[in-house]
Amino acid sequence: MKCNICPRECNVDREKEKGFCKMPWKVYLARAEKHFWEEPPISGKNGSGAVFFSGCSLKCVFCQNYGISHEKFGKEVSLERLSEIFFELFEKGAHNINLVNPTHYTLQIKETLSKKKPPIPVVYNCGGYEKVQSLKMLEGLIDIYLPDYKYISPDRAEKYSSAENYGEVALEALKEMKRQCPENVFDSEGIMQKGVIVRHLILPKNTNQSLKILDSIKENLGTDTYISLMAQYTPMGKLDNTPELQRRITKREYEKVLNYALDIGFQNIYTQDFDSATEEYIPEFDLSGV
Repeated sequence: MKCNICPRECNVDREKEKGFCKMPWKVYLARAEKHFWEEPPISGKNGSGAVFFSGCSLKCVFCQNYGISHEKFGKEVSLERLSEIFFELFEKGAHNINLVNPTHYTLQIKETLSKKKPPIPVVYNCGGYEKVQSLKMLEGLIDIYLPDYKYISPDRAEKYSSAENYGEVALEALKEMKRQCPENVFDSEGIMQKGVIVRHLILPKNTNQSLKILDSIKENLGTDTYISLMAQYTPMGKLDNTPELQRRITKREYEKVLNYALDIGFQNIYTQDFDSATEEYIPEFDLSGV
């Protein structure tokens, strides 16, 4: 079967060759453990059951998970084992099953969840570069969408992610996610059960891009949308051709974006401490739980 599951539409048979994501049809994982560094309603006290998929259909030059997204570190698992991992995380007390960077394995995830869905929410934690048609296949299987919304400008998207059409594609994907999960629902302990949180990682020397992102969310999704403004950017990856990204963001840059979000009326904002801008908060990809 030819793979066109993501916006790259490589149209290759991943049983025989590899497309942009550089991954075969078989599922590869780098880690599957409880994770405590997501937004508060995702991690809670018990942790989020984070399942990190190897490979990526975006491959940002600054990727914080470069070893698994670009260098494809991971171990092959069957769909039966993938399902077992979901339930093992549930048994460990995880608040949810958090599918991290799942885009290029959408069909495999659909098959696995359709057969046996864990009794806790399933989170689709992605880069925002999604096909609406593919998201529609997951309707009813995904409880929470946790997408990035990285860029508006085609030049930034092309320079940083080789995806000139990122802005328009991501916006349509966000609208579909909001259609599937129109209301944010929390349990008595404040743990999210359904809904959408839109993440935006603030990049150095790119605050004007961030303001455009906020304008777009306001115009298309509304200021009641839950947003997460992330300060955790740490220079990693291959940055030789992007000198502007070779430092962390400043407090002034972060406050500029946060204050703008407040000024234009956003009501639900998750913020991030500057202590998060360190490699200590990046998981160790050592096949734990796989």
